[in-house]
Amino acid sequence: MEPHGKTHRYETTVSWTGDLGSGTSSYRAYSRNHEISAAGKPGIAGSSDPAFRGDAARWNPEELLVAALSSCHMLSYLHLCAVSGISVTAYEDGPAGQMRETEEGGGAFTAVVLRPRVTISGGDPALARALHEKAHRLCFIASSVGFPVTCEPAIEVSPTATKETA
Repeated sequence: MEPHGKTHRYETTVSWTGDLGSGTSSYRAYSRNHEISAAGKPGIAGSSDPAFRGDAARWNPEELLVAALSSCHMLSYLHLCAVSGISVTAYEDGPAGQMRETEEGGGAFTAVVLRPRVTISGGDPALARALHEKAHRLCFIASSVGFPVTCEPAIEVSPTATKETA
């Protein structure tokens, strides 16, 4: 056992499906399409961003990174609300990421902003807002990236909430 907790391992398969007949004989000769899979789960149709000759109808790695940050934050937040007496009845995020290309053809994300809109039917709205900061600190994905991830939450109290629970 490691001194600071358990180690978890995640395995996926990424299979390129874009050979159009001549492989990568030239930059324009192949598709960027691929399939992302893991045992027992439905596949994800992947490609590159359309700016890099990808298929806009498929998920690109940049979108998946932004979605992973949003999903991880949401799951951490919902856990904290559940153990803190906050009853969340709706949660939707519209995250946005920014990436800057380098002269060499690479690039890096410079920031991601999470914009969760949360509806609660019980508990303290101020606590519901404050728990976003703790959720950010607990998020495995946000703790793993080397660029700022900020959160701009909005909390709404459900009109059906009673005064005692809101």
